[in-house]
Amino acid sequence: MTGTLELWPIGNCQVSALVDRNGRFVWGCVPRVDGEPVFCSLLDPNPPGGEEGTRGFWEIELADGIATEQHYERNTPILVTRHSDADGNAIEVIDFCPRFQRLGRAYRPVAFARIVRPVSGSPRIRVRLRPARKWGGADPERTRGSNHIRYVADEMTLRLTTTAPIGWVEDERLFRVERPIHFFLGPDESFTDDIQRAVDEMYEQTAKEWRHWVRGLAVPVEWQEAVIRSAITLKLCQHEETGAIVAALTTSIPEHAGSGRNWDYRYCWIRDAYFTVQALNRLGALDVLEGYLEFLRNIVDNARGGHIQPLYGVGGEASLPEWIAPDLPGYRGMGPVRVGNQAAEQIQHDAYGQIVLSNAQAFFDQRLYRMAGIDDFRALEKVGERAWAAREMPDAGLWELRTKSHVHTYSVAMCWAACDRLANAAQALGLDEREAFWRDRAQQIRTTILDKAWREDSRRISATFGGDDLDASLIQLLDLRFLTPDDERFRDTLKAVEEGLRRGPYMLRYASEDDFGLPESAFNVCTFWLIEALHATGRDSEARLLFEEMLSRRTVAGLLSEDINPADGELWGNYPQTYSLVGVINCASMLSKPWMSVR
Repeated sequence: MTGTLELWPIGNCQVSALVDRNGRFVWGCVPRVDGEPVFCSLLDPNPPGGEEGTRGFWEIELADGIATEQHYERNTPILVTRHSDADGNAIEVIDFCPRFQRLGRAYRPVAFARIVRPVSGSPRIRVRLRPARKWGGADPERTRGSNHIRYVADEMTLRLTTTAPIGWVEDERLFRVERPIHFFLGPDESFTDDIQRAVDEMYEQTAKEWRHWVRGLAVPVEWQEAVIRSAITLKLCQHEETGAIVAALTTSIPEHAGSGRNWDYRYCWIRDAYFTVQALNRLGALDVLEGYLEFLRNIVDNARGGHIQPLYGVGGEASLPEWIAPDLPGYRGMGPVRVGNQAAEQIQHDAYGQIVLSNAQAFFDQRLYRMAGIDDFRALEKVGERAWAAREMPDAGLWELRTKSHVHTYSVAMCWAACDRLANAAQALGLDEREAFWRDRAQQIRTTILDKAWREDSRRISATFGGDDLDASLIQLLDLRFLTPDDERFRDTLKAVEEGLRRGPYMLRYASEDDFGLPESAFNVCTFWLIEALHATGRDSEARLLFEEMLSRRTVAGLLSEDINPADGELWGNYPQTYSLVGVINCASMLSKPWMSVR
């Protein structure tokens, strides 16, 4: 069964694939992350292999193999898988998506490369490349040339060019590996260069490119491996062509077993992307911020002062109609498999604050190629006006409730943040009148929140203006600088949230019934928010223990999904999830001892 999240992402910021413990490609979409999957066996409980009719995977199998070992090449998303058998025969498979600078521009094709190297003995392999089309419902038409096989799918035609005997690959025959074998699955174009030399060079250049990027990261002295792996994976979640950042690389991994809480996360949430650039900014990865700000400027321009959606396609598409793919049973058979996301149609007022917060640094950071100026400020003021107008209006909230609407404290706090940061930007630009204007509005919203969300009888801030309910997002009032760590209102709220939502070491988002009943899984980023709050309020030892617990729950690839089962620690939800990796970076940066302690 392929139903496990012990998966290794590879990618090039255009396409990506997830590789399972047996070295099989089990998930991957073309021509971009939110496209149609050509590898989709992750969402099919039938195991890939020799069975007639199974599709949606790419396997390089060692005959009679009994052991598999995997690791990333240092500071890259290049995966190395070693297969061995009982007789000492072994191969090494290197998987990557090419990404490097060529001819003065980024080379990141819709392509997957694999290099098979004999390690010992006389290994024999079988190659099974069975892409899918129509969301697992059909096989692509195949045609063959002297050194290639074409797979005619719906969104694009892929061509496999290889140094392996093409007939043996097509027939899935066993053959001996006596020299390195190269595979390049990419656009339907003739491969004009020598395939072996070209793929080897792509491999070297891709490794060099990623190591150069990692070398520029300002990582903490402790937990460097975890931070670097999280940063690389967050970078993989950016669609570099537009700057958009997706919430995860997958769709429809359930939040917990049989829950039906299966969502498509292959889109750019304004909220999730803000958290991602905030975390990478801690490490100095300004290229991600600059790319995302360009994406945001286009979103704001297209809105023309009107409504801004909570999420968009990676090309800026506003329409993301949600439908169910009937031919994929789902992760471990737990459907439905959803394509698109209806949340794009929701009203979520916190998006206005996150747009302004994402842009705020650009008014101050002189390292940027393009600092924000007055024209950018004027454009953001339109966003601020929307935040002001929405400050006491009900919405679906950051947890995207589908049938309920409230005035959510977190959403209103984000409207406050929009006004507060606009005042800061105006100050940076020397616009005294506009600074006073937005400062006044921020103060009015702050007064409203403290008046309508604070519950004196229960000594806590409520998650909604009309109730007295708990929500882990209340912890974020600290990160927003709405409240300070020594404010008794925050400490009392933290105590209430921890008592009401903590399950062992893990945190729920909320414990009240929603559209699908009572939630069962803990939400990983909420646990990281708790760690941040524990540290800020002087509970450092607890924070470090809890952080180590979360690190212990990572997959073999060093990553996290969205959710975790508090009962057994099993990961659930879409993977790899940007929110969760943001938590790893933020908490490591916050808790680590300083570099000066080891110099």
